Amino acid sequence: MLNDEPLLKKLFSVFADPVHSGSESIINPFGKGSYYFFLVISDRKRVKPFFHAEREGLMEQSDYIKEYLDKTPVSNKLFARAQKVMPGGVSHRQRYFPPYPIFIKGASGCKIWDVDGHEYIDLWMGHYALILGHRPTIVKAPLEEVAGLGTHWGILHEYEIQFAELIQQTVPCAERLVFGVSGTEATMHAVRLARGFTKKRVILKVAGGWHGANNDLLWAIRSPFDKPESAGVLPEVANYTKSVVFNDLESTLQTIYEVQEDLAGIIVEPVVGAGGCIPADKGYLEMLRQETRKLGALLIFDEIITGYRLALGGAQEVYGIRPDIVTLGKVCGGGTNLGVIAGRGDIFSLCDPTIKRPKGESVVVGGGTFSCSPFSMIVGYKVVEYLKNHEKDVYPRINQLGQKLREGMAEAFQRNGIIGKSIGLGSLCGAYFPYESETVVKSPTQLQHLTDVEKLEQEFRIRLLNHGVFVVRGGGAISFAHTEEDIERIIAATEEVAREMKKNAP
Repeated sequence: MLNDEPLLKKLFSVFADPVHSGSESIINPFGKGSYYFFLVISDRKRVKPFFHAEREGLMEQSDYIKEYLDKTPVSNKLFARAQKVMPGGVSHRQRYFPPYPIFIKGASGCKIWDVDGHEYIDLWMGHYALILGHRPTIVKAPLEEVAGLGTHWGILHEYEIQFAELIQQTVPCAERLVFGVSGTEATMHAVRLARGFTKKRVILKVAGGWHGANNDLLWAIRSPFDKPESAGVLPEVANYTKSVVFNDLESTLQTIYEVQEDLAGIIVEPVVGAGGCIPADKGYLEMLRQETRKLGALLIFDEIITGYRLALGGAQEVYGIRPDIVTLGKVCGGGTNLGVIAGRGDIFSLCDPTIKRPKGESVVVGGGTFSCSPFSMIVGYKVVEYLKNHEKDVYPRINQLGQKLREGMAEAFQRNGIIGKSIGLGSLCGAYFPYESETVVKSPTQLQHLTDVEKLEQEFRIRLLNHGVFVVRGGGAISFAHTEEDIERIIAATEEVAREMKKNAP
């Protein structure tokens, strides 16, 4: 039972609001053995929930929570401020974690520094985007160039042609492409193009796969997969967006056959990021390519994460499979806001404004107000150009470090009697804690049902933070700025965390 008064006060202070709090009270509506924390704000007449801690939950893990709270008081105060202006204190849900996230004040290479003065080795690397590290030298000159030109024009310029030509040269399926400002936007347009080109309606996606927050794909992300992910998304979406089990040939083929008459396309991440960096079996992707081609449907690779990361040509190069459409972002933006949709020329002719078509027969693909800004075009070009020119230096190194990290983490778990495993491909690395030692996760469905996700996202994450490593989903992405020494430090931190977890296990 939670009976540590100092800890309760610190946890409760996360939501303390000295300006608007008329009364503060800790309420236990769940009965003896569990607690729920509230801040009652009388003048606003509303109640803010914190979290529910089961009897066998937080207190057995309170050693790491106490340490985190003690180390991050300034982040605590900033989070309290943030909650007054943003729902839950964040504008991106992924950046929140209980009891509150850290706030940083600087970054360089593979390191970040929080507002409490602590240094961390960063494996999140800007949502996997910063393949050359924070503030790489190659980006400084382009930033100075942009400062002299202006960050936004909204008119055509040569920089966007130059960047588009480079992407066309390096991405196997990129016969034509359109720039946007986010991955969510890119996947939305990919689905629209697939439906417009095939004149069919059903899109298949992986259960547990994340393709951004657009309505067409905000489905089957967390279990139970047959229920809406969000209020405001029409239930009818389920009629035309259906899920399949990643890497499961038999069940995926069955679903394909069930919808074959109306199948517009299949969208898949070759390495499922939100599912914990789970790589596709090559045979699975080959089956998707074969079946979509046979049925006249389109195969869409969501390479927002894997594009320019697994290799210069992304997962298409690694797996040797060419999709009809690919979505890109993150790495090729070089830290700027960028989304790219690319693919076959005949498909993209549907959004060509020089080809006159009756209303409703062309496909609207709009890049957004800030698409093709000099900022994103110049910086993105310089980063991709660097990757192209240094391809034989960058990719072997980061992929080798990724392999070393995955092996080191798995060995650290094993040495300390923790049922934990690592997963990933190339420079991408994740971890999971299966309930049974023989479990090998091959899909997000298995990850959500057969592993302790809370232990991964709460205990493992915070313990690693306490040891100076910032991770998401148990790992993240290696950058060219990471060194052998950094990887060894992460493995050593994992060793310490595994030892602590074993010692404090119920």
